[in-house]
Amino acid sequence: MPDAEYLVIATSMRPGSHSQLMAAQIVADFAALGAKTDLIDLREHLLPLCDGESAYGHPDVAKLSAKIKAARVIVVATPIYNYAANAAAKNLVELTGSAWEDKIVGFLCAAGGDSSYLSIIGLANSLMLDFRCVILPRFVYATGEDFAPGSIASPEVRRRIQQLAEAATRLRHT
Repeated sequence: MPDAEYLVIATSMRPGSHSQLMAAQIVADFAALGAKTDLIDLREHLLPLCDGESAYGHPDVAKLSAKIKAARVIVVATPIYNYAANAAAKNLVELTGSAWEDKIVGFLCAAGGDSSYLSIIGLANSLMLDFRCVILPRFVYATGEDFAPGSIASPEVRRRIQQLAEAATRLRHT
């Protein structure tokens, strides 16, 4: 089966993760738009920490690099910890590096509160400047109150996720 043109990467390692719920929602929204989409759940991959040397040879690194390289649009679903995307997201980018070149990238961010709204900028800047990614200016930032156990409770967050999917597909086809 060929790799999907759209790729959603869920970077949370926590069971019951809010960003995982958002990742599942955008996969469904892409499907409703007719976009062939794959989901990578980093909990299913035992990635080594990037050491600048031997970590690049890990079999999961090669597998994920190939999926990222084959995709045209990538959405990263990440929790926000300490005013930044989680370490797993950054580690993935460090391990897969040039596979990200020239991608359209969007973000789904789950945070504990409102004060980290701009926290995704560090990762977005890195992708834009290091790998010439086109960063979708529309991203989703949701807080704990937007969720119920096992679901996205906020109709506004669901609407914004759908808008992100629509923006990604429009940009992909221009």
